[in-house]
Order: sequence, then structure tokens, then C-alpha cells
Amino acid sequence: MKVILTEKITKLGNIGDTVEVKTGFARNYLLPNGKAMRYTRENVALFEAQKAELTARHEAARKSAEANVDAVRNAKLHMIRQAGDTGQLYGSVSTRDIARMLKDVANVSVESAQVMLGAPIKSVGAFDTKIALHADVIVPVRVYVAQTQDEIDALVAGKVLTFGTKKVDEEPAAESETESEKTESDVKSEPSESADAATAE
Repeated sequence: MKVILTEKITKLGNIGDTVEVKTGFARNYLLPNGKAMRYTRENVALFEAQKAELTARHEAARKSAEANVDAVRNAKLHMIRQAGDTGQLYGSVSTRDIARMLKDVANVSVESAQVMLGAPIKSVGAFDTKIALHADVIVPVRVYVAQTQDEIDALVAGKVLTFGTKKVDEEPAAESETESEKTESDVKSEPSESADAATAE
């Protein structure tokens, strides 16, 4: 489906770019969240009429995100989870869990798609990830997962936890993309004349 972006989206495009996206991605995410509009002659004219307002809204959102950077960076993302003898969790820690904890400890609300975690966390350890507060405001954070607060304190102090013959200390999660980026891995971008060119991956 061809759409016009009404806000900047990482690795997809800037405000005003015309891009081809998967129909499901457009219908389930971009259009209902006001991040894009269908590409039609009427909507092109509508976008041009609203361009100044959309740009101002984008800047306001960026400034609002920047105001939360310190709170997110300093948030203590400590999660107590049950694990087996080898340090493997019974269950996992997902992007939804991290988003919920960020709200609890830092009073910053983000969607799970804004947590740039690779695969869910399935073991005890310290994991590096990032929070995309805005397309232009991405904050690195570290998530500590252990069975007790004492174990978390040990991880924070840089100590090694031993489970049987396995040692666990800092085990950074592989950096990944946000939900929108993963969905749009094969997007082709066609920048409009009114916006800077942005090449989607």
C-alpha cells in the first residue's frame, strides 16, 4: 500500500515521504495511529495544507521525548524472575514487561514497540537495549534480571553469578529494531518533493 508519512519513522522515512508498505502494517499500525495517510490525490493536497501543523507537532513530540531522557537513562530496570538451576528463566522478559516497568519506576509511558529489544530475555543476567522515545530520541538502557534482589545487586556491581558450571554476568541482548522497523525490512521509499529524502530498508 502506498502511504504518505505524517511523522518521521525510523528507517522508513521523514514527514511527507511517500512510501510503499505492507497492507497489514498500514492498516494495523500506521493509519490507525495517525502516522500516515493513504496516498491519494486528495490526501496529497490535504498533507500540503497540514504540513506546517504536522511539522510543529513532530517538533513538540521530540522536545517532550527529550524531557524524559534522563528519567529513562537513570531508571532502575530490575526484574525479579524465577529461574532454573542453569539460570534459564521460567518464561521470559518481553518488550511489554520492560515498557510496563519503565512506567512503574520512571513514570514514562512507552509502547512495547518502542523497546528495541532483540529476542525476549530468557536467562538471568544484565542486558543492554534501547528505548525509542521518539524517532530522533533513542536512549540506551540496561535491564537486570535475576531471582533475588541480592543477585541483581551483584550484577549491578559487576559480579559474576554461577549456576552449576555456568557463569552469568553481563550478557547484552543483541541490538534489534523496533516493531515497525522489523515489519518494514523490505520497504521502498519514494521521498516527496516537500520532504528530505529518506531511504527505507
